Amino acid sequence: MTTKAYVVGVGMTKFEKPETRDWQYWDMAKEAGTAALADAGIPYETVEQAAVGYCFQASTAGQRAVYELGLTGIPVYNLNNNCATGSTALMTARQFVEGGIADCVLALGFEKMTRGALGGGSGSGDFATSPVARHYGIMAAAHGFEMSPPTAQIFGNAAREHMERYGTTEVQLAAVGAKNHQHSAANPNAQFQDVYTVDEILAARAVHQPLTKLQCSPTSDGAAAAVVVSERFVEEHGLRGRAVEIAAQAMTTDTGESFASGSCIDAVGRPMSRAAARQVYERSGLGIEDVDVIELHDCFSINELLTYEALGMCEEGASGKLVESGATTYGGRWVVNPSGGLISKGHPLGATGLAQAAELVWQLRGEAGPRQVAGARVGLAHNIGLGGAAVVTLLRKA
Repeated sequence: MTTKAYVVGVGMTKFEKPETRDWQYWDMAKEAGTAALADAGIPYETVEQAAVGYCFQASTAGQRAVYELGLTGIPVYNLNNNCATGSTALMTARQFVEGGIADCVLALGFEKMTRGALGGGSGSGDFATSPVARHYGIMAAAHGFEMSPPTAQIFGNAAREHMERYGTTEVQLAAVGAKNHQHSAANPNAQFQDVYTVDEILAARAVHQPLTKLQCSPTSDGAAAAVVVSERFVEEHGLRGRAVEIAAQAMTTDTGESFASGSCIDAVGRPMSRAAARQVYERSGLGIEDVDVIELHDCFSINELLTYEALGMCEEGASGKLVESGATTYGGRWVVNPSGGLISKGHPLGATGLAQAAELVWQLRGEAGPRQVAGARVGLAHNIGLGGAAVVTLLRKA
């Protein structure tokens, strides 16, 4: 028998450019974890398990991080799932609660990065034994291999394919960046709060055509956390007013569809995202038409467009027109990435998925201040990592 799982507390640090603050990963983890516990109104001693995600630290860094919150001897699980690490921690916490293993679990994610950490290497030889060698092999076969950052290359080549196949324009890609930078201006936790026009985004330094710097997520430091509890815990601690239900959640990994077409669009994860979305809609009885606010994985502008299609927000190939229409910002059908998204809020890998959850919890409680999406009742989070993992989470106000 399963029980429902609820998020009753969230917290995050401001996301920062690496080396901006004199802090260690355990400092940022303490800040985010303390904030999440305070938001829930419970002490750390109530937590029975901890699921901790990160990519750039050594084994058992999760223990070092939670030791700053307390030395209670609870099990700590260290997780690494590339850019989907934060949502993997949230999913692990949810499964512990739904399975009756624990009534209160802390999901924590952090990253202390170095400049250039998202570059992924400087040449094709770096990928001979890489977990993503197969993905980059698809790219190299179709497009060759250049000296720009490999992650930007594979997504940039997905953008080229989308433009050739569907007529998507550079202006439409830049519109994603313009929207998300505009949204981040109201988010004090975002790495950037600068607003840019589409023309300014197009004129920025090229990273891998057609992607410019202002359409790419930056290297970031930061942490985020969520307290996940059972329905019994909610009732016993009087937390109904704070609780946001995890209505459904799914993780998918690559299948043959990711590689069969030889397309970068498929290799970077659109099939995974589509499958995960389909599962959460089936499990929750909700559809994209029920969703009000979305935090999705815009590591590059093209991935936001690919995700519109994977989530069923538009027909395949129509995502450029969707963003250009204003349907994904305030006053439109959905508000996508009110936080500023990865492009402007920042992308500390282990924290990203949990920061998405934090933003949605604040939105569904009506606590998002100037970013508030009016009347938001259902939120969707999408977090993806090459290699690969796609996690889609549906949240609704209890």
